[in-house]
Amino acid sequence: MARTTTRNPLLTAAAVLALLAAGGAGWGGWSWYAAAHDESAAYAATRDEVLAAGEQAVQNMNTLDHRDLRRGLETWRGSATGDLLAQLTAGRTEFERQIEQAKTVTRAKVLSGAVTELDTRAGRASVMVALRVTVTPPKGAPTEKESRMLGELTRTPEGWKLSALGQAPVGSAATG
Repeated sequence: MARTTTRNPLLTAAAVLALLAAGGAGWGGWSWYAAAHDESAAYAATRDEVLAAGEQAVQNMNTLDHRDLRRGLETWRGSATGDLLAQLTAGRTEFERQIEQAKTVTRAKVLSGAVTELDTRAGRASVMVALRVTVTPPKGAPTEKESRMLGELTRTPEGWKLSALGQAPVGSAATG
């Protein structure tokens, strides 16, 4: 006499669910590993780092208080490298004299910014930063001006620093 076996449907369903769960966990782990080691994720993180450094440096370079001039100029030096640092160092004495005579306070606030170029291998980047700069004279009301600045950054051992800074052109250069 042959013995018949019946399968338990609950046991079969549990085995299928366990197999699906193991497959899902494996796929999730592989996806997480791939995302963590993806070059585009590292590039995006560097871009975010460059933008934060660029915005802060441009803000620093547009903020100065004549009452605490030495600290302000040291902040400028800490934000700069290369040719820009050389220019700041060479013209410091004359610039200090001008600011002490003018007795102004400038405060910059970043409105927005963007990385316009990033070469991670060469350690160079470019940013455009929109600012609102408030200038307070010794007498009279403060004035506000919005401007766009173009900055070039260089990667240094201390992080990304400005190596050039200039005003962005406004309006159309083409005439018809």
